Amino acid sequence: MAPAADREGYWGPTTSTLDWCEENYSVTWYIAEFWNTVSNLIMIIPPVFGAIQSIRDGLEKRYIASYLALTVVGMGSWCFHMTLKYEMQLLDELPMIYSCCIFVYCMFECFKIKNSVNYHLLFTLVLFSLIVTTVYLKVKEPIFHQVMYGMLVFTLVLRSIYIVTWVYPWLRGLGYTSLGIFLLGFLFWNIDNIFCDSLRNFRKKVPPIIGITTQFHAWWHILTGLGSYLHILFSLYTRTLYLRYRPKVKFIFGIWPVILFEPLRKH
Repeated sequence: MAPAADREGYWGPTTSTLDWCEENYSVTWYIAEFWNTVSNLIMIIPPVFGAIQSIRDGLEKRYIASYLALTVVGMGSWCFHMTLKYEMQLLDELPMIYSCCIFVYCMFECFKIKNSVNYHLLFTLVLFSLIVTTVYLKVKEPIFHQVMYGMLVFTLVLRSIYIVTWVYPWLRGLGYTSLGIFLLGFLFWNIDNIFCDSLRNFRKKVPPIIGITTQFHAWWHILTGLGSYLHILFSLYTRTLYLRYRPKVKFIFGIWPVILFEPLRKH
């Protein structure tokens, strides 16, 4: 993480407990961390279209909630990196916990009858969210949030590995791609934290276009946004297979993955 804020801009002094390695207000006076802000678009726009498509396809509400939760994370992160205000930091970090809880619920309910509700799991995840929120508001320690978030991600990883190993082995490509992209983003996040001083010195010596490529926290947003989106597709693919639909991954313009499916015809 970066040292104290480099300069002030439109939003005034930094009040967040975190200030990342991107130099503050170096691109525009109105956005504290420009690249860390705009990189959140990948978590905002595609999931909105995913939610709309899910509504049109009549999918269960928890998958609509998954897409929308990812959008909320992206919007919160946008506000946080744009302002570096503590309130906006909470708007970024707490929805990360809530969205992961929704992902966990979806993954553990993949093999149930349609529109079923697991009230015990739902209560446990809501209680977990409330406890994390209460403790984090009191202690204001980012490491606590990171550990709690890591626990949820680890749970998702174990569940995904179980599914691609014992239930639907042909989904390994999608499952491991999602995991691999997310872990690559995590690697970039750590590089940005550990080698911040070296990265800042490097950016001063190279053309701006090259310096942009070393904004590794922005890469964390891009890669974890894509990894999370692919995880929703993986969860949705698993669910629709169990419900005897015929899902297929298609690429819009040959680039962006979506799931299309149709109910299995009855004979």
